Amino acid sequence: MPAKSKAQQKAAGAALAAKRGEARKSQLKGASRDMYDSMSERQLKEFAEAKRKDLPARKRKAAR
Repeated sequence: MPAKSKAQQKAAGAALAAKRGEARKSQLKGASRDMYDSMSERQLKEFAEAKRKDLPARKRKAAR
């Protein structure tokens, strides 16, 4: 499943870098920390490699 926003893609990229040992886990914050703990490296790769062209900056919240 690819990322739904640029922010989500960026967080997945940071978590993926930490999983691979290219960055420190202690530097992760917020969503990227949660992604690191709950997703596999394969899942993070799918999120991080999404095409950025048509993604919104942030995912909109659903109207209630």
